[in-house]
Amino acid sequence: MPKEAMDYWEFFAADARRTGSELYGRLADGAVQDNNLREIAAHARKGQPHANLLFGAVHFLLLRGAAHPLRAFYPDLNEGRAEPGDPFPAFRDFVAAKRTEIENLIRAHVTNTNEVGRSALLHPGFQYLAARSGTPLNLIEIGPSAGLNLIWDHYGVRYLEGDGLRASIQPNAELVMECALRGGRIPPTGAVPAVHHRIGLELNPVDLTQDDDRDWLRALIWPDQVSRLTRLDKAIGLFRTQSPEIRKGDALALLPDALRMMPEDEPVCIYHTIALYQFSRDMRQALDDILTLAALRRPVWRLSFEGVDTARYILSLIRYHDGTREEHILANAHPHGSWIEWLA
Repeated sequence: MPKEAMDYWEFFAADARRTGSELYGRLADGAVQDNNLREIAAHARKGQPHANLLFGAVHFLLLRGAAHPLRAFYPDLNEGRAEPGDPFPAFRDFVAAKRTEIENLIRAHVTNTNEVGRSALLHPGFQYLAARSGTPLNLIEIGPSAGLNLIWDHYGVRYLEGDGLRASIQPNAELVMECALRGGRIPPTGAVPAVHHRIGLELNPVDLTQDDDRDWLRALIWPDQVSRLTRLDKAIGLFRTQSPEIRKGDALALLPDALRMMPEDEPVCIYHTIALYQFSRDMRQALDDILTLAALRRPVWRLSFEGVDTARYILSLIRYHDGTREEHILANAHPHGSWIEWLA
């Protein structure tokens, strides 16, 4: 077995457990020793994560009603309950039975997950930005997928510590998510900043009017995290009442024009949440260069929530101005937004 393949699946198993999915942790454990599963997952496009696509394809077929004993191990298909025992034998059998369909799904799709919980991190990030730049905000999201985090300001947040509520933002919103506090500090929870313009730049946009696109987005939610699926469905309903603009294409090619359309006398902020893992080093440098050049004419800000190593995800705010780049680390957080440790 190639060492690099074993390293990838072992990493995914550990990361799945660290972020709250014992089911996917166990399935990834099984794939470590299963050359056949890794071969099927390797039909993914270059740069796409094999495990997410394999597990997403299986989940997609189950959500579409595929009959198999594996269904019993997926809580979102059983009102939050799951069969006790080892799910891997049933998973391996299902993949063998549906191999052609699964390979076709893996070839055709990308991991454009739209995790709405990350808006619990965007809220304080944009409040921190507004306190320094003024309002209204003009926002460009890189890699918005379906665009559900483009409407972050339509959601509410409850920040919890222990068994109690410490702070909240828009507690009467139609969708209110919960986020645990770590480290003792409360992030900014004042008035929600006004947004003047918002636009998304997405290579593979999700069309929420299409059943296939909508079901694939649901399939990328981990099946033993039922609350995430419920939250996603509510956010989809809200999005349909807003429908912000999403431009299809290479974000780096589209970004200069998107920046030019923003009012020069108002703050502009580019933001992204766990999207740059699909960027090469050269692409990341190109993004920095575009923003540095744009900031020669006006202040430009960048709110980033990305992984910095195998276990840490950082929310940071970068200010570009007159050829300089100044970064502020705002918080550590869970990749799905289930907790935040405010540092700023």
